[in-house]
Amino acid sequence: MPSAQDITKDRAPTGGRPPSQLRQLAAASVGNAVEWYDWYAYSFLAAYFAEQVFPKSSGNSLVPLLSSFAVFAVGFFMRPVGGLLMGAVADRRGRRPALTLTILLMGGGSLLVALTPTYASAGVLAPVVLVIARLVQGLSVGGEFAASTTFLVESAGPGRRGLFSSFQYVSTSIGQLLASGTAALLAGQLSEGQMGQWGWRVAFLVGALLSLLGLWIRRGAQETQSAEQEAERPGLFEALRRYPRQSLLICGITVGGTIAYYTWTTYLPTYAQVNAGFDKGDSLTIGTISLAFFALLQPLGGLLSDRIGRKPLLLGFSLGFAVLAVPLLHLVSDAWVSLLLVQCAGMVLLTGYTAIAAAVNAEVFPARVRAAGIGFPYSLTVALFGGTAPYVGTWFKESGNAGLFPWYVAVLCLVSFVVYLVLPETARQELEK
Repeated sequence: MPSAQDITKDRAPTGGRPPSQLRQLAAASVGNAVEWYDWYAYSFLAAYFAEQVFPKSSGNSLVPLLSSFAVFAVGFFMRPVGGLLMGAVADRRGRRPALTLTILLMGGGSLLVALTPTYASAGVLAPVVLVIARLVQGLSVGGEFAASTTFLVESAGPGRRGLFSSFQYVSTSIGQLLASGTAALLAGQLSEGQMGQWGWRVAFLVGALLSLLGLWIRRGAQETQSAEQEAERPGLFEALRRYPRQSLLICGITVGGTIAYYTWTTYLPTYAQVNAGFDKGDSLTIGTISLAFFALLQPLGGLLSDRIGRKPLLLGFSLGFAVLAVPLLHLVSDAWVSLLLVQCAGMVLLTGYTAIAAAVNAEVFPARVRAAGIGFPYSLTVALFGGTAPYVGTWFKESGNAGLFPWYVAVLCLVSFVVYLVLPETARQELEK
């Protein structure tokens, strides 16, 4: 009877040779960067295609409804569904098939956005097509975290799970930087009219092509799930049913991290504009600089967690934000250096969570339900608290209580601090099979 090692070798696409950890890292990271390029390109270019797809005035009452649903809800609504479904694929069929499926879905969604007709040519079909494309992308990005997190951590060698985990947010940041850079390049080379007519479509076509590159890289990766584990075929809701405590633990681990992440990487430029009268162009430039700084910090955080453990970083992150979120956000003024310092200081604290989130989550569940166990509660928490951060901040401002938003961030980080206090240290433990 063949051993588990023999089975794993038979399943390797390298013809029995040991897997290259660099190839494994690239398979997860490059694909993840492409995923997030496609996801963020929509946000950066929405201003150019919104009027073509969702006209300002229309006799059809469905148009503004669909516009609101597509822009503000669809993507984040589908992320928990993607985390559950794609996580189940990863647990039942293997990590590689799930990674292949997520990148195909994202590439297909990006292509569909690029080919979306205008409202003038297709009527209400135009926003319907865009909504469908965003549904597909939300499904993909929700499943991507579940599959790539599991794949990354299971591919790491002894004592390197933190380092490998850090590349989850390195690649996410690279994807975001590529999306903003592509949008800025197109806007700089084309006129406003050209961008509105066809220029925005180029970025989504590029995203679809990049998905093919990511697919090619991922096809050469080795499966990290053994044939024996795959043969168990857990049910769709087995992780929730059999491990409810661990599912709630993922929510507690994530809630502080996701509100801090979306506040500092996405909402802070808008917060500075609305609350301090900061120049829009300067705030976006500072956001780009700080995001690049953030990407460089991630491997350092991952390496540090492999040496001293996960809990010190998690506790430092959550307590730091619980204590400093309010004074840091109140320090934002219309001075260039104030926003840069506040954003970079937040990025340093945030690294204590983002650099090791993948490893911490993967270390909670056994292998047979790991992807689905992570995917659904994580994506649900992100949708409820991370994705809504800009809207909650704007709502506080419009209701005349802008000063409450920093306290909202601090309280959620304090919730995670309590969770981290009772979380067992897992850095030096073997992954549960």
